[in-house]
Amino acid sequence: MYAQMVKSTGTMKTREEMDEQERAFQDRIDRGEKIEPQDWMPEGYRKTLIRQIGQHAHSEIVGQLPEGNWITRAPTLERKAILLAKVQDEAGHGLYLYCAAETLGISRDEMTEQLHAGKAKYSSIFNYPTLTWADIGAVGWLVDGAAIMNQVALQRTSYGPYSRAMVRICKEESFHQRQGYSIMMKMASGTPEQRRMAQDALDRFWYPSLMMFGPSDKDSVHSAQSMAWKIKVSTNDELRQKFVDQTVPQAEYLGLTVPDENLTWNEEKGGYDFSEPDWQEFYDVLAGNGPCNADRMAARRTAWEDGAWFRDGLVAHANKRAAQRMAAE
Repeated sequence: MYAQMVKSTGTMKTREEMDEQERAFQDRIDRGEKIEPQDWMPEGYRKTLIRQIGQHAHSEIVGQLPEGNWITRAPTLERKAILLAKVQDEAGHGLYLYCAAETLGISRDEMTEQLHAGKAKYSSIFNYPTLTWADIGAVGWLVDGAAIMNQVALQRTSYGPYSRAMVRICKEESFHQRQGYSIMMKMASGTPEQRRMAQDALDRFWYPSLMMFGPSDKDSVHSAQSMAWKIKVSTNDELRQKFVDQTVPQAEYLGLTVPDENLTWNEEKGGYDFSEPDWQEFYDVLAGNGPCNADRMAARRTAWEDGAWFRDGLVAHANKRAAQRMAAE
């Protein structure tokens, strides 16, 4: 499999081009062994993991913003409590992932600085606005549904700390997806206005959700190498197809229409044929030109600056305790 991927890229080493240490590393990957922080790894493997885990962590943190402003506006006390718990979960997911990335030799502060400087990316989906309460349902149903599709596969990723972080995250994301679908069920079975809100939310979030899996395999610059190293275990297109096949029947159950006139069941392949997202829009959003890019980054920078006093206090307290322990010894 590795050799076949090399032929398709032109940038990856063939097995013959690897040195002995690199071949031994690839053999461990091919056997399905987990790589741990103390193990030797190629520099490219380490950098790829930092990029992917960092992007994942940033997405969890920035992903709190589209939902956080609805906590006080949720329609019932129960919905407020559920949404608050979900937003807290997303913060926890970000912390798990930052910790996993730190085992690769990069600090959390450095990753945060890269995000604020625009050098690190996060999922494009979080640069779209949540205009109505139905959007919160669509985010839980579609966005977290797409996240689960990707993250369940990542439980089998080759890097141990990342793989283990995914186990708990996936359990919590399943709750998030059910929370969103519950909202959509309530809206879809409600008044005509509520049904229109539900359909509108699906219309606006469908294609951005398909973009969450990344560009088409033929255009992805990282997929082949990541697959060879088993950082990824499924391609972007495989995951996108699986998401569509799972989600369309859910939309039909709700009585909602997926906004794709080309959507048809393909008996031969056992899945749906569907329209590609507008990839130019995807790249525009990643470049910082989405509806909410500027607002999201401004909110993150403000939060970081406003929290500086607290971080400084924690460091001062830790240093004081360390000095006390040394004096006692």
